[in-house]
Amino acid sequence: MKKSDIRISVTLDQNNIPEDIQWQAESQEELQPVKAFSLALWDDSQKGTLKIDLWTKDMEVYEMKRFFIETIAGMADTIRNATQDDVMAMEMDTLCRDLSARLEREIRQATK
Repeated sequence: MKKSDIRISVTLDQNNIPEDIQWQAESQEELQPVKAFSLALWDDSQKGTLKIDLWTKDMEVYEMKRFFIETIAGMADTIRNATQDDVMAMEMDTLCRDLSARLEREIRQATK
């Protein structure tokens, strides 16, 4: 059986707020910097999700919102491929389009 490890490194400031986040898969030679990550794991014994969400203090609000819109879009693709549930995937895609339009309006309003 093949095994692969993914490494996530988080540097915290004196108040335990992430200053730097980096990740590395075995196929990468070096750690790659990122501003945020969201990890969800299914706990079969509790029938629930375990989550870790971290972001650096220099991540902008608009970046955070875009990150979550794109995360939901990725989950729509996953649910479509894993279960062939096109209805659920299309509803998630619609949500992403609506949220993207809302975010674009927020950005335009803020830059006026």
